[in-house]
Amino acid sequence: METGTGDIDALIKEQKRLLANEQQEEAWADARSVGIEAEIVAEAAIETAFIELVAEHGETAALALLDNTREKVLGGAFLRDVSRH
Repeated sequence: METGTGDIDALIKEQKRLLANEQQEEAWADARSVGIEAEIVAEAAIETAFIELVAEHGETAALALLDNTREKVLGGAFLRDVSRH
């Protein structure tokens, strides 16, 4: 089976996404373990992300991410699967 450049790029992007998620989960756990409330951690993470995104890609990209994330929230994409616990 032949793997095209697009397939390789998609795999690399997915690996980067997984690594970023892992690092964010560790930072979240560290902050929570020292008593920082979830809302404060979330606000700090979101603000940092948008500062970096606007600086690197501009306001249009940041607003597109915000719109996409809003749709995901409304669609239930971030609800925890209670059957896993």
